[in-house]
Amino acid sequence: MIGCGMVVLNKIYTRTGDEGTTALGTGQRVQKYDMRISAYGTVDETNATIGLARIHLRHESVELDGMLSRVQNDLFDLGADLCMPEQESKPETQSLRITSDQVDRLEAEIDKLNAELGPLRSFILPGGSPSAAALHLTRTVCRRAERKMVELASDPKETVGAAALRYINRLSDFLFVAGRYVNNKGKDDILWVPGQNR
Repeated sequence: MIGCGMVVLNKIYTRTGDEGTTALGTGQRVQKYDMRISAYGTVDETNATIGLARIHLRHESVELDGMLSRVQNDLFDLGADLCMPEQESKPETQSLRITSDQVDRLEAEIDKLNAELGPLRSFILPGGSPSAAALHLTRTVCRRAERKMVELASDPKETVGAAALRYINRLSDFLFVAGRYVNNKGKDDILWVPGQNR
């Protein structure tokens, strides 16, 4: 479960959600299908699929595994950011937020991986090695998380930080490049052939 800050879990079940509600970081109770819950729940799904991808690639690239470990921690930060809506009455210094530095680090890691890849001459099909397939699956879940966050941000009554939106957008780019990287640096990518089976 995504945490909204520093937590201590002594008891896993609380029974407080039995009626279909859950608490935001502010303490406000909302329906479990609330748009904000859906957004950070999908961020949590993204994190879980990264965990599965790391199982496949841990022996292939220690460096990439380290990058993904940092991303997993960032995604908990992002969940904490999303579960604590900004409030005018509460100073932002009290809430954990995704920062521009985290986005910058992700961009630098994309550039580092991409520098070792050949140019892309077609769209690629998700697959190749097990680790590449897992990273492409993660990318699609990440894109869904981004759609949920953008939908949330479009509601005039809601707020989503600009850095959080940039981070989730950049993350899907990172996952795409990482998927190619573990596919023998793009050499084992499976290319889309338009209309091949007509």
